[in-house]
Amino acid sequence: MFSASSIFTFIVVLGVIVVFHEFGHYIVARLCGVTVKTFSVGFGPKILKKQIGPTEYCLCALPLGGYVRMMGDDPNEEISEEDRAHAFLSQPVRKKIAIVVAGPLFNILLAIFIYSGIFMVGFPTLTAIVGEIQEGSAAEQGGLQSGDRIVAIEDKEIALWDEIRETVQKRDGKSLLFHVDRGGEKVTVTITPQMKESEDLFGEKHPTWLIGILPKGDQITKRYNPFQAVYLGVKQTWNMSVMNMVGIGKLIQGKISSDNLGGPIMIAQIVDQQASRGVLNIVSFIALLSINLGLINLFPIPVLDGGHLVFFTIEGILGRPLSLKKMEIAQQVGLFLIVSLMVFAMYNDIMRFFVSP
Repeated sequence: MFSASSIFTFIVVLGVIVVFHEFGHYIVARLCGVTVKTFSVGFGPKILKKQIGPTEYCLCALPLGGYVRMMGDDPNEEISEEDRAHAFLSQPVRKKIAIVVAGPLFNILLAIFIYSGIFMVGFPTLTAIVGEIQEGSAAEQGGLQSGDRIVAIEDKEIALWDEIRETVQKRDGKSLLFHVDRGGEKVTVTITPQMKESEDLFGEKHPTWLIGILPKGDQITKRYNPFQAVYLGVKQTWNMSVMNMVGIGKLIQGKISSDNLGGPIMIAQIVDQQASRGVLNIVSFIALLSINLGLINLFPIPVLDGGHLVFFTIEGILGRPLSLKKMEIAQQVGLFLIVSLMVFAMYNDIMRFFVSP
């Protein structure tokens, strides 16, 4: 079972992601002149609440989400003529789209901010010291030895382990000059990478150029200046977004088992694991989860931000909103899909947590 500290960490992680998402909706709504009635973190009974101006800020009992309630976001709500200018549905389409997109966008910005901060603070990364050399590999045939420090490949300087893999892949199987430091002696060896199949994160096999070496585990803390860090933060966010979308696509296609879907219990377990490994791990997981939330919310499913985005895009094309009846039917279908998915994820959680040995 989870300890009190694990539960607290889980609530904090979700809270940070939810607050950023809802703050995106909130701040853009305010900038667009829309009155925000409620800013809530969590659902259910209100534990804490405070009225500041027209907005009630709430902390609710169930910390599994949140919401921003704007004046006039319900078609059935009666709005006085003087308040109509500040009602959500009375705004031009461009403003409604901006308010809807702001939530997922702020989740992406949170990830960029976190990753940029990690690159500035520094994180442990493997050095380019060779550990095990696989028997019969290209590295063994080329004369590379365990303990060699790879300092350059051709004319590219090498300091980190990941740079070896990136450089080898870019050269597309060509023979490469490896410049190494062997006990203080400068040695150059020629290695011709071998084409082999390797598995990606999703268990699929791809042809990859390999030389057959593993690290020893020697690490250094690599830090970047603010400009480099922001660039790398954006790049990492993009890479994680692509990985998320590929994973979701494979899940829909049935190439990844639906058993991998998880709900709050699974998230809590991962949070607990990452927290035990240090602050950087838990902060990185917040960034990954924030990306996931942002992307999923953009899916064109009614009740999600992406569904509202579709409605308002259609409104912009037609010059008028969809009929209330059509929107209500779409919302009901969307709600059914989301609830079904949540129930299935919770079922997987229960089977993993209570049934698995």
